Amino acid sequence: MKNKIKFHVYLLLFLSVLCVACKKDYFSLDDKNGLDGRLWSNEGAIQYYLNEAYDKIIPPFPEEYTANNFEIHLETDESYFGANSSWGKKVFGLNGELASNDIRYVGAKYQGTNIGDNRYFDIDRCNNIIKNVALGDLPNDSKKKLIGQAYALRAMVYFELTKIYGGMPLLLEPQNPSALTVGGREPANVMITQIVNDLDSAMNYLDGVSWTAAEYGKLTKEAAAALKGKVLLYWASPQFNPVNDGVHAYDPSRWTTAFKANEDAYNICLATGHGLLPKYSDIFLTEGPSNIEALIVRSYSSTVAKWGNNVEAKVRPASEGGSPNDYYYASLNLINDYTMKDGTPINQSAHYDPVLFWKDRDPRFNATIAWNGCLWPLSGNSQRRQWTYVKAIGESGDRGFYCKRFATPNLTKSAVAYSNDYGGSGMDWIQMRFAEVILDYAETANETGKLSLAKDLVRQLRVRAGIEEGQKDFGLDYATNKDQMRDLITNERSVEFAFEAKRCDDLRRLRLLTKLQGTISALRFEVRNDSLRTKVLEADIPGTTTMYRETLDMNNRDTVLKYFNYPYTEITPGGNGTFSATDNYYFYSLSNQFINSSPLLQQTIGWEGGTFDPLK
Repeated sequence: MKNKIKFHVYLLLFLSVLCVACKKDYFSLDDKNGLDGRLWSNEGAIQYYLNEAYDKIIPPFPEEYTANNFEIHLETDESYFGANSSWGKKVFGLNGELASNDIRYVGAKYQGTNIGDNRYFDIDRCNNIIKNVALGDLPNDSKKKLIGQAYALRAMVYFELTKIYGGMPLLLEPQNPSALTVGGREPANVMITQIVNDLDSAMNYLDGVSWTAAEYGKLTKEAAAALKGKVLLYWASPQFNPVNDGVHAYDPSRWTTAFKANEDAYNICLATGHGLLPKYSDIFLTEGPSNIEALIVRSYSSTVAKWGNNVEAKVRPASEGGSPNDYYYASLNLINDYTMKDGTPINQSAHYDPVLFWKDRDPRFNATIAWNGCLWPLSGNSQRRQWTYVKAIGESGDRGFYCKRFATPNLTKSAVAYSNDYGGSGMDWIQMRFAEVILDYAETANETGKLSLAKDLVRQLRVRAGIEEGQKDFGLDYATNKDQMRDLITNERSVEFAFEAKRCDDLRRLRLLTKLQGTISALRFEVRNDSLRTKVLEADIPGTTTMYRETLDMNNRDTVLKYFNYPYTEITPGGNGTFSATDNYYFYSLSNQFINSSPLLQQTIGWEGGTFDPLK
């Protein structure tokens, strides 16, 4: 996907010869049949069009969205953002609960400039490729590659819509953008069937296809297989397959189907060279084909205009050129999800110390969270420590935690800012990785009575994380039945995918939005008094330029209690209210703009005027 610039040049040269008088890009014209159909037989031009589809469909870093319509994916219990964002305040009760028109994930009949403005224009790009490339005269191998990618991308969009709404209009033929016509909503089972069919088609077309290093980021057979397993996992899960809700019949056979799809995906990934990277902390720092864990990637660059991101600044502290975002501010819920280093949950461990809560935890804690006094190498300084107490010199605000996962240790402070379309780290966003295939496989194994296999799969992740075997088999002995293992896997997802925009979907998929009820809070650390802060901690050691705080042993309980207030201060957004997790939150309403675009559209049941049941 980093070849986008090359395809821009290729297309411009091609069009300048073939259509000198044309003032508009062919692929932005209302009537796609109005120019020479030979364009559909030119692989470079089609690939450019396909790149535009990738650009709109593959999600960016969660906080890089420019429209609020994606915030529905960020309302979770893992970060302070969920309770402090403008959208989150409605969800959590600050401004009242959500009304029908608050969810605008699909807009009116127009193509906006933001990802997600109207997904049907993204779908139309895929429909055009699937139909018109098949009619062109490209070599069959080229056709297969292009059509296979389009099927996978279309499946991704429809899956996204189905997760949110349960059932939507299903358009499988090219439309006229100036007169986009949608019909009535299909139930979820029709949507899932079509999505799976598209992914089967993608797997068939992309079978045997390999991409060069320069083509890194294009979808593959193994990516389509992983997506198919994920789709069928959702179809089997409580959001779509509720147990004893008194309205819909529970179908246990869906778990068997999902298990087979995820088993296939796991084996296909292994056969094509995918696996876990040796170090959890390297997952987002390893880019290109050498990242064997990455399956679906959105590529970025710090040196190519408009291909960067500002995530580095959003995770770094002020002392390192950052302006940290609430989405990357860990909640107490997330902090408490991490087990001890032997896999024991903190509420069952005799060694857990709430004063030194960071000590002897799952190593993924240290790889993900920066806390007061911890080691956090940045700007090439391997011995750098991060201080998060209130009024810490060189910092700003009262942030108790930072997120390490998306920071680049060797990037200098001066290079952090992303401005005028350049800068930042250029770190790639990994939308799906092999670890997710492992947990999808583990979950379906558990739900089909294969507890031992489920443990074998989760064990892979815990071994890679650096968890010690201990006396409880990496903590897996705490799960002795299906229900306990289900909880363990859910917790494992929370930790493994922290800040990867998966938590909200998991809570909705499992009908666990009740976890959002009550208060979402975070911690801050305070020095016992200002004099101690300024005259001791932040005073230089005589004869040096090193502050005394740099000598503190923050793993010593007495030291921590000597200088910092305990209990630590718990902070919550002002006026944080009570959230009621009603069933209508599992399938959202259509916005007024969209529902008014067609007389055939019904509102989702449970919302004002709703008559459409997505599960029937």
